Amino acid sequence: MSRFFSGKYKSLVPYVPGEQPKEMKYIKLNTNESPFPPSPKALEFAQREAEHLELYSDPECRDLVKTASKHFGISENEILFTNGSDEILNFAFMAFCDDEHPAVFPDITYGFYPVFAELNNVPYEEIPLKDDFGIDVDAFCGVNKTVFIANPNAPTGIALPLDRIEKIIKSNPDNIIVIDEAYVDFGTESAVNLIHKYDNLLVTQTFSKSRSMAGARLGFGIANENLIRDLNTVKYSTNPYNVNRMTMAAGVGALLDSEYFEKNCKEIIKVREYTAEKLKKMGFTLTDSKANFLFTSSKDIDGKTLYLKLKEKGILVRHFDKERLKEYNRITIGTSEQMDILISAINEITEVSL
Repeated sequence: MSRFFSGKYKSLVPYVPGEQPKEMKYIKLNTNESPFPPSPKALEFAQREAEHLELYSDPECRDLVKTASKHFGISENEILFTNGSDEILNFAFMAFCDDEHPAVFPDITYGFYPVFAELNNVPYEEIPLKDDFGIDVDAFCGVNKTVFIANPNAPTGIALPLDRIEKIIKSNPDNIIVIDEAYVDFGTESAVNLIHKYDNLLVTQTFSKSRSMAGARLGFGIANENLIRDLNTVKYSTNPYNVNRMTMAAGVGALLDSEYFEKNCKEIIKVREYTAEKLKKMGFTLTDSKANFLFTSSKDIDGKTLYLKLKEKGILVRHFDKERLKEYNRITIGTSEQMDILISAINEITEVSL
């Protein structure tokens, strides 16, 4: 860093995104992107809007908000769109966390939570996952802090049932509970309907995974209108035009194309279960993932070695060096053809490694 870098950020450890290599063509199973292209309607709407890029985008995202409110069965005042769900999560740290309202989240979860806490000078606590990588719900009850829970969790893929989520919300009535549902469409019940029951709930989602729009950067938060008003105060104090015209239009098209969305989600779930069974037969241990990825380890080969050997074969998966995770790899669910190539490659590697 330079001698001009502010001292308040000198200890900041930035989030490390998954690899996006350009030196060769890989089968990319490392960043939980969809293996399918965006909806044809999303592409059509975005292309149409590209003709108006000389104009600022609508800061209120009115067409998108109107479409989304009908889709989710909520008021237009109960949703806020952002530049990916990372932005709505950062807004939540800015709006609802401070010295009197510290943050709390699992010790193994989405890697951006501690970064946002450090960036915004928010005190935080990390509660260890249980031995089976499940979230210790009781440990989050009555903590009187701003709670961040990814459901399903990442990188484990394990989901909490809605009654367990509700237990956490009810036990912390004077603090905001953020339920990060980036992977909710792959087999978990959403907490969105609970926003009318609890005024301290914020649900965040993204178009990156199930709606094949990772490159468009579109996320959102759903909560009661008072919380959305708070978040809008932060938005309009940072970047009012945070969602560009093409992304906004693509979002409308994606929401209108429910058939395409549902078909892709069902296919990813089917391929996930198929791949999980194949890996289990090969002696791998897996968590019960309800996301578009698998979290797996093998007694026959350590996690980093498998990651490196797969990379040599042109297949990228995600490896984490954190002590409890180092024997595991997170594998994004691709097409059935891609997963068959993965299984064949693992067979070759483990036979050599034994």
